[in-house]
Amino acid sequence: MAGTHHTVLLREAVDALVTQAGGIYVDGTFGRGGHSRYLLQRLDEGGRVLATDKDEAAALAAQELEKSEPRFDFFRGSFAQLPHQLRRMGIDAVDGILLDLGVSSPQLDEADRGFSFMHDGPLDMRMDTSSGETAAQWLSYADRSEIAGVLKQFGEERFARRIAAAIIAAREQSPIKTTAQLARVVSAAHPRWEKHKHPATRSFQAVRIKVNRELEDLQDFLTGALDLLRVGGRLVVISFHSLEDRMIKRYMRDMARGDSLPAGVPVTERQRNRRMRLLGKPVRASEEEIERNVRARSAVMRVAEKIRE
Repeated sequence: MAGTHHTVLLREAVDALVTQAGGIYVDGTFGRGGHSRYLLQRLDEGGRVLATDKDEAAALAAQELEKSEPRFDFFRGSFAQLPHQLRRMGIDAVDGILLDLGVSSPQLDEADRGFSFMHDGPLDMRMDTSSGETAAQWLSYADRSEIAGVLKQFGEERFARRIAAAIIAAREQSPIKTTAQLARVVSAAHPRWEKHKHPATRSFQAVRIKVNRELEDLQDFLTGALDLLRVGGRLVVISFHSLEDRMIKRYMRDMARGDSLPAGVPVTERQRNRRMRLLGKPVRASEEEIERNVRARSAVMRVAEKIRE
């Protein structure tokens, strides 16, 4: 049974995003619609919210909202496809884009999705269950070096090689088809269990990121993100692990710093080509929010504004 979904940093994200009540805003990770619904409350009759998500359950929730809200439009897919979707809708640029990265509470809580080691179910892990290979399929053929590379790169797992070897050995005995099987294999192979942290946490994160191409999608989006925003438009990103946050931090910093030039070269401010400005410091969930939703404790929100084409 899925638990209650708590939208992380709801007011903080929408407050940072909205600069004009009649603007066009994108919710690139609809989930169960918490951010989109609050956005709509903040906009006037001339405002619009466009949303996207890979997840089938998210798409169904969005379709219900579309029926009752003429200012809302949804398309199913990755936020990396936003340039194509906006062109298709005849929209040149928008006033703000919000991304709430990672998996949602319903995805983690539904055993048949295979995201969590806390609920035994099929080892799927796909956000879009209509396409792509499952985690079980990938783990059935990937070699030791590929598995170890994924665990180390995407999960920052210190014992990646050891865990990869255990996965190879286990699948030779029996196919790894469920979350409980994978969690047992990883836990048995992990030599150092951290306090208050399941030993399979990093490995499950890594496999999920691999299966869903999460970092590739984020990089693809960032490559063209500025071209999607009007001058004065804002980019608000909530991330939940260090890999994503580093990507966002580096991107915003580089866009705010401008072109890299040799020291001492006389240039005008415009020639530096600074295209964004950072707004405030990274925002984290309050103690009150973390008490209501423990998953909010790792959330980091960064905000930047486009200042020139």
